[in-house]
Formats: sequence, structure tokens, C-alpha cells
Amino acid sequence: MRKRIVRDLLLLAVLTLPGSGIAVAEDCARLKTMSGVTSAEVVHGGSFTPQGGKAIDDLPEFCRVTATLNPSGDSSIKIEVWLPVTTWNQRLEGTGNGGLAGHIGYGPLADGLKDGYAVANTDMGLGVPDGKDAGIYVGHPERWADWGWRSTHEMTVFAKSVVKMFYGRAEKKDYFVGCSTGGEQALMEAQRFPDDYDGIVGGAPAHNRTGVHESILWNFAALEAPGSSLSADKLTLVNQAVVKACDMNDGVKDGLIGDPRSCRFDPAVLLCKDGKSEQCLTPSQVEAVNKTYAGPKDSRNGRQLYPGLERGSEFAWGWLPSRFSIAKAPFAPVFEWVFGADWAWQSFDYGNDVDTMQAKLSGTLNATDPNLDLFMKHGHKLVLYHGWADQIVPPGETITYFNAAAARAPIDGSVRLFMLPGVQHCSGGQGPSTIAPLDAVVNWVEKGKAPEALTATGNGMVRIVCAYPAEPKYNGQGDINNPTSYVCSMKK
Repeated sequence: MRKRIVRDLLLLAVLTLPGSGIAVAEDCARLKTMSGVTSAEVVHGGSFTPQGGKAIDDLPEFCRVTATLNPSGDSSIKIEVWLPVTTWNQRLEGTGNGGLAGHIGYGPLADGLKDGYAVANTDMGLGVPDGKDAGIYVGHPERWADWGWRSTHEMTVFAKSVVKMFYGRAEKKDYFVGCSTGGEQALMEAQRFPDDYDGIVGGAPAHNRTGVHESILWNFAALEAPGSSLSADKLTLVNQAVVKACDMNDGVKDGLIGDPRSCRFDPAVLLCKDGKSEQCLTPSQVEAVNKTYAGPKDSRNGRQLYPGLERGSEFAWGWLPSRFSIAKAPFAPVFEWVFGADWAWQSFDYGNDVDTMQAKLSGTLNATDPNLDLFMKHGHKLVLYHGWADQIVPPGETITYFNAAAARAPIDGSVRLFMLPGVQHCSGGQGPSTIAPLDAVVNWVEKGKAPEALTATGNGMVRIVCAYPAEPKYNGQGDINNPTSYVCSMKK
């Protein structure tokens, strides 16, 4: 009888833990009592289908929590937290967004869940009705604040409370991972809320928000000017000429340019000499390419406002004409918030209009403060990465931020930057773009092992990428796809 009682007590103890399969539904449903929660339910069966989306398979059982938070009278921040039932690694992962957000990112939620994290994502408070865009928030500065900085912090505080209530204890470590807009979220968290996360990963950060949108508009105008448009074949022509001229700058002939800042390719060498041809560029096209390399400049004094795209990224420039039309400029809502719903992109002036945007939005949207003192003082770690062939957010701006932070205070014990040759925005491109920055920051936070290099794979390649400003140098022998054939060294 005693053995049976002990057995039953042990069984009861197991079944009342989150993840037991019996009490877990009640534990999940209890989260509905939390302020802002709109639903809380267990998702079984290894598959989840977002509303209007495709099924996501191979998921572990999890408690799905949805919420709407209203930190201001004009806020409506949607949040989801996914809590693994039996596979929790005792960590929380906040995840970032792309573009103007406006919806939950289910891909990052699924990836984090599969790796054992309790994971959270937000629409950043910019949800819009079908057929509308974020231009509806002209005159709504609280929505700009939600998108710029507030929603990510609100998501983080909320997710930590959900974790504690569901599991009965706080997570051991907190991490954030994001790219593009998510990279901006990463830097905003490190700067404004330095204790939200123990470790942060920020890829291709659009952290100088006003600058990056002015940059995209500059490139759009250059490549859409009369007679300047470049077909896919013309972009391939330019890219192949650039790679041919600068491939060996890093000592390896592999179709990749190690550091394109050392590439001096002049597109004028492709200028047509005997009329138009698909194997040459017109004068207007040469000018467009040069303007895109140069980046936006102040129309009043020639001051550099933002870096240009790097040589070697031309293969990806076609995203602008493929995504946007002459009638509607890229990310027009951000400009409309400043200049009104009737703003026309052709009228934008890279002088006074830049000043106006800075005055109205920079304090809300830009994460450019190099002061990381509190983040570093408390032992937190930041890993940044950026593709050299990024066609959306010029990589030079990330280097500018890294250098500014390093000039202000020693950051080597807390911040690493990795530059990926041939890689476009966040991933993809001609180079190997698959890396494991979250693993690197976890090892740094929990084991004290600072990442000096990351392994990058993809497109049949294996390379190492070194902690900036070090660069991988080929030893002159051995397989170029073997990471041991390279060493990290400082550029001379």
C-alpha cells in the first residue's frame, strides 16, 4: 500500500508540472488572467497554421499566448509568446521584425521554439487594416514611438512575466535576435534598456532609421531616373566586372570580394563607345551606378549623409524596381508621417527636408547612441553582423556605429562585429550566409568564450568571418573551403 501511495504521489507531482500533458492545459489557460492577454492555449500535434498563412510543421508542443498591450492611449501592440511544454532550455528569446513590421513574425517564433527557447515577437504596434499601409498613422506620434522603441521593450517585460507565471520560475538567461528592423530593435534595446537582455544579436541593423530610408530613396531615384534604369542583365554585367577587378583583393579567387572598400572599380570602363548595347552602359547608367556607390549627400554643401552601397552588391539592386513603382516610393509611410499623406517622393530635397526628418523622427526612431556603458558594465554581450553586399542597408553605417562606440569606450569585452563577403541583406547572395550568431552570444554570456571568428556556410562554400576589424587571410595553400586554411589578421 505504501509503495502504491508513493508511486501515485510521484505521478501526481509529474503530471502537475508544466509539460506533463494533463495539468499543462490548465497552466496555459491560467495565463488568460494576465492583463492584456487575449488567448492562451496549448498547441498539440507538431503543426501550427497562422491565420492566412501556411502550416509550420515539426514543432514541439507549446503554450501559445497572444496579447494586445496599450502603453499609451493610442497604442495597440500585438504580442505572441510561445512556451515549449517539455523542451524548455530555461532561456527566453525575444525576436525581431523586418520592414515596417505590422504583423507577428511566425518564422522567428518557430525557429526559437524548435531550439528550446520560450520565444516572443511583436507587430511593433503598426498593424493596419487590409488594403492599407502605415501611412494611416500620419499624426499619430505614439504609434511612431511604439514602432521605434517602445513595443520591443513592452514585449520583453510582458514575456518575462508570462514565463514566470507558466513555469513557476524566471528564465536563467535572456537573449534577443533580429535582423534589419530587428537589428535596429537590437541596438535600441542595448542603448535604451540595457538590462532587458543578457545577450543580443543584431544583423544588418537599420538603426539609423531616418538615414536608411533617405538612402533607399536616393538609390531609388538614381536607378529610376530617365534613361538610368538597369535591367537584370546590365546589373549582372556590372557585378561581373566588379568581381573580376577585385576578387583577388583578399588573396583568394572565389567570386567574392573580401572588403569592398579596397575595390577601386570605376563603372566608366563599361561606357558604350559605339551606341547602345547590352554589353555596355550609357552615360546615364554610369552616373546612376556612381550615385548608388556614393550614397546621399547634402544638396547644400556636399556633406555625406549616409554611406552608399558597396561594390559587389550590384547583383541585388533589382529589388527596388521589382518591389516599388514610380507612383509609390519605398517605405513612403515614414516620409508621410513627416510631410503629410500627399507627400510626393520626387519633391524630396537632400538638404532642408533631411533636417526636417531628423528634427521630427530621429529621437524616436534612431538607435545611434554609441553609449553602451550600462549594457557593458552589467556584463551583457552584443554580436553584430552585416553582409558586405547588402542592397538595402549599406554596411558602412554599421561600421560607423561600431567605430563610434569603440572610440567612446573600450568595447572589445562586450561587442563583436562580423562582416560577411558577398552576402546581401540579412542572408542570401553570392557568399556563404549561414552563421550561428545566437550560439556565439550564448557561449559568450554563459561560458565567457568571446567569438573571434564565425563559420559561414552556403553556396557550396565554407569560410570564416573574423571579428572586425580583423580579416580572414588565406594561408596560400590547402582547400579554400576548409576554415583551417585561414587565419584572422589585422589589415595592414
